[in-house]
Order: sequence, then structure tokens, then C-alpha cells
Amino acid sequence: MSTRAIHQVRSAVVTCVALSAAACTTVVCPALLAAQDGKTMVVEHLESYGARYGEVAQAIWDHAEVGYQEEQSSALLQSTLADAGFEIDAGVADIPTAFVASWGSGGPVVGLLAEFDALPGINQDRVAVRQPIPGKDRGHACGHHLFGAGSAAAAVAVKEWLEASGTAGTIRLYGTPAEEGGAGKVYMVRAGLFNDVDIALHWHPGDRNAVWVSSSLANRSAKFRFHGISAHAAAAPDRARSALDGVEAMNDMVNMMREHVPQETRIHYVITSGGSAPNVTPDFAEVFYYVRNPEASNVLSIFERVVKAAEGAALGTGTTMDYEIIHGLNALLPNETLSRAMFANLERVGGVEYDESERAFALALHESLGEAALPLELASQVVPFQQPRSGGSGSTDVADVSLVVPTAGLAAATWVPGTPAHSWQAIAAGGISIGNKGMLVAAKTLAMTAVDLFTNSDLVVAAKAEREERLGPDWEYVSLVGDRDPPLDYRKKP
Repeated sequence: MSTRAIHQVRSAVVTCVALSAAACTTVVCPALLAAQDGKTMVVEHLESYGARYGEVAQAIWDHAEVGYQEEQSSALLQSTLADAGFEIDAGVADIPTAFVASWGSGGPVVGLLAEFDALPGINQDRVAVRQPIPGKDRGHACGHHLFGAGSAAAAVAVKEWLEASGTAGTIRLYGTPAEEGGAGKVYMVRAGLFNDVDIALHWHPGDRNAVWVSSSLANRSAKFRFHGISAHAAAAPDRARSALDGVEAMNDMVNMMREHVPQETRIHYVITSGGSAPNVTPDFAEVFYYVRNPEASNVLSIFERVVKAAEGAALGTGTTMDYEIIHGLNALLPNETLSRAMFANLERVGGVEYDESERAFALALHESLGEAALPLELASQVVPFQQPRSGGSGSTDVADVSLVVPTAGLAAATWVPGTPAHSWQAIAAGGISIGNKGMLVAAKTLAMTAVDLFTNSDLVVAAKAEREERLGPDWEYVSLVGDRDPPLDYRKKP
């Protein structure tokens, strides 16, 4: 298909999706009237069972399990889908908490992505002032409890419509663990679990309602482990070789390297092990690094320079060093065709309307946000559609899915406007009805977009053609994790 033909088809299918039922006859757009009935049905299902899906999300909020350790969260989502009639394939891609839930047969095959891992090192109670929960060292600061439950809700709603209407096709929910630094989806892509999928849809919690049409940063991470010789730091320092010195020397060299990398590059690290007592020279130390850039090729070349810095640090401190690649992510591939169809549905759904108690909570949370706080009215609005663009400030393992399957995603206002991800404020808002309401906005939009895909084959064809056009004829998928096994213990402390 030529570029001109692709644009003509894209324009036609998006126009068809955006038209209202009143303005579209069966002569002009034969699939749309059936789609409108389907959209009404999935929305009614989600409104009827919204409280139940909110309970699922909040149970996962309570569990707050980190990457590859999400046993209870994964089991809850699996049981929710199994009870709805889905066939569950658990422990896929050699990941105990990964699963695929399927219903239906034949094509098209529409996949919905579901995340459910929490972040370590941050937690917060369900209140609008800073109040950590004693004894809890993790929390859903990125809202993945809502992500997982909302996608599952959409999958069930679509299944109910497919079954009731007799529409052909397969709906799948992909339970994808360890998005936060564990690259769960990359291993699932590498295992071939998306090979027969026609379209993939996803969403993410946020502080506004929008459809993403941008790329992301490619990313590779590794744990660098230095090994030295312990001795009494005062009585026998000459006999010691400090592993911590190796880590610090590496960090110094990498920090100097920042002046000499492309300006879009991001390099960050955390020392995960640095010794136990000042008077005992550490014989082991570990530092965990991320390297990001819009281009995967740049990430790989910069990463090799980081490795050289580690090797030099070990040589200079008389220690030894080894490293383990933990995850690697490509850059997200936008799909304007799918994104415009999704945006039309998000506009129809609208945003989040706060009740009196939610507004009081949001206003109280605003005080902690300071200058970052944004008008609360943004939660009820939809951000205007933006043209596809490169770059982006974060990384996601959805990117690898988008390279092998046409993919589109949205953000929903599960947090108070102005709330940053990975913050205690995100945990707080995501733990109450504000989060649940935003989750239902996302679930409705996902389900309605899936209805479009099942009733309009031209939309699927155009989305696939756009992906092929963007990648080019000689493109070949390469995983940045190489051939390593999933790092199931990456969140365990050394």
C-alpha cells in the first residue's frame, strides 16, 4: 500500500469512528451503527460493575507487590477474569506472575495490557497529608493497581458484548509484571506471545485525560557489582581493597561523562549496597544504573562507555567487577490511526467529575503540591489531540509491544491535576474514589475502542499499514535484554 493510500484509508476510518450514530447511515458507514450498540453495552456493563472493579483495584493497592513478586495481585486479576469465562494461561514467558487471559476465537485478536507492580521505597496512606504506613516500604506510586484492574474490567465488558452480539474475534488480557525496571513485556514479546495479535491497547494513570501520540526513551539498566577485600579500616587498611571505592570511582567517571553524551541522554543510578559498618572495609558493593536516550543505538553505545568506566574503576581500586543487565526497552512507536480512534472515544467518555468529598480531598492535596498544582477542572476535561512526536521523558516496556503490534494508549485522571508520578500524592489519590473514577474513564475508552476494532476491519488494516510504513521494509525486532532470562530477583536486596 502506498503512503498516499495509507493516508486516505486512515482518514476514512477515523472519520467513520468519530461520526455520531445520528449522522451516519448504514449506506455511508455500515459498521458504525452496530458499533454504537456495542459501545452502549460495554459502558453499561462498566457502570453496573464499576464498584466491583474498584474493589479489585484497591485490593491490589493494599498488596503493593513489587516487580516479579506480585503473586497476590496476579492471582486476583486471574480469578476475576476466570470467573468471567476467560481461559487463563499462567506463568507464561518463564515468569510466574505473568499470564494471558483469552476469550473468543478467530480474528481480529485485540490485546489489552495490564500492569500491577508497585514501587519500592515509597508508601502512603489514603489521606491528603504525608502519612506513611508504618512497616510498609512499597506503594502504588505509579497507579498500576488501577492499570491492571481497569484493563481487566474493559476486557470483561468487551467479552460480554462479543458473546451477546455473536461478533467474531478474540479479546485477550495480558497480565504483564514488573514494568518498573523489570521489562516484563519485553520477555513476553520475546517469547512470541504477541505474534498473532492484530492490535494492542493500553492506558496509564495520570493527572489528566489524554491520548498518547508520542514516543519514549529507549532504556537499558544493569547492576554493577564490585568485589574487594575486607579488613579493619583503622588497624589494617593497607590489607583492604574497598568495593565501595570501586562504586564511587565508577560514579565519578560516569558523572564526568555526562558532558560528552547527546543532550537527550539521561543517566541515573542508586547505590544498592555500600557496606555495613564504617570500620569494616566493604568487600562487596553494588550500584544500579539506567541509561536512556530516544535512540536504542545511542543507548547501547553509551552503555558500553558506562561499562568501560566500571572496568576502569575496578582497575584503579584493586577490585574486581561484574555486571548484570536487568532490563532493556526500545522506544515507543506511535500509531496515529489507532490514537485518533481512541481519542474519539475518550472525548465521548469525558473526564472525572469530583463529588464534594473528593473535591475537598483534592484541595487538601493541592497544598502539598505547591506551585506544581494545576486547576482541578483539568480532571474533567480531555486534552486536545496532538500530532505524533518523537522523544518523551520516560521509558516503558509497552514500547517493545508497539514494535511488533500496532499499539495505542491513553492517560486518565486518576490523580489530582499537577500530581507527579512516583509520588506519595499519587499513592493517596489512587487509593480512593478519585483513582477508581479515573480507572473507569480508561476502561470505557479501551472497551469502546475495542468495539471499533471488532466492527471496522478497515481500522485494523490502516493501523497495520501505518506501523509498517513507520518501521520501513528492512526493520527487524531486536530486544535490548539479549538472551538473558527474566530477572525474577531484581527487586530483592543483595
